Amino acid sequence: MTISFIVLTYNRVDALLAVLTSLADQCGAGHEVLIADDGSRPEQVDMLKKNCPVFNCPVRHIWHPDIGFTAAAARNLAISQATGDYLIFLDGDCVPNHHFVQSHQRLAESGMFVNGSRVLLSERLTNKVLAEKIVLPHQRLWFWIKARISGDANKLLHFLGWPSSLFRVKQGFIWRGIRSCNMGVWRADMLAANGFDESFTGWGHEDADLVLRLSHLGICRKDGFFATEVYHLWHSENARDHESSNHKVVSQRMQTDLVMATKGLAQISVAESVRISVLQ
Repeated sequence: MTISFIVLTYNRVDALLAVLTSLADQCGAGHEVLIADDGSRPEQVDMLKKNCPVFNCPVRHIWHPDIGFTAAAARNLAISQATGDYLIFLDGDCVPNHHFVQSHQRLAESGMFVNGSRVLLSERLTNKVLAEKIVLPHQRLWFWIKARISGDANKLLHFLGWPSSLFRVKQGFIWRGIRSCNMGVWRADMLAANGFDESFTGWGHEDADLVLRLSHLGICRKDGFFATEVYHLWHSENARDHESSNHKVVSQRMQTDLVMATKGLAQISVAESVRISVLQ
């Protein structure tokens, strides 16, 4: 199984570098990393190119112009360039734990996608991590106990570990807990569903829509709790002007058997304004 890691980013290279540092420790033969950039400013792109950690696999940066929140389009562009059998989606502020890659590989199974989980960090701890370049996956249990007691992390259960697939598989569509910031999907299944639907406007629920359409395709959800956690660095909330209308679209599609995105991978044409750079 070959794996493409697709990391979404936008104007936050300090957080992205923390994510890439953890991935670089875990990636090797059979992997590739594609940075799906939703229009970061030139100085942010330059900072990435100068400070990207050394990987033992190919790394590419795929940038398109900033026209607002277009995460679905940025991810679809990266999917169109991916070569892996399996796609693992990460957000550029979600630092993978030290066995993230191994756990996702172990949980990958035909006819299923893996829905990862996360540990939420406070603004205070996030600022400290980025300022001091703390490598979160290297931190011991006591670091996380103190963070939990002080309110800087929302849970400790990720230390329990659960290597088995028992109790992970869910039947049917479950809206709660969908995490496109940490998700593993077979590339063939993404192609069959036509990827993320770019017709969604602004922030909200394009990931739920994808999961709904995968369920219509017959793909089951497998939860990655106690195995595939990421440390989600704090950020202010995105504008949610279109959240209710996007929610309504998904609710309406729940009454259908729609599989294909109305505007997705099949509709991509790589424009001249898209820049694809080989970083390693």
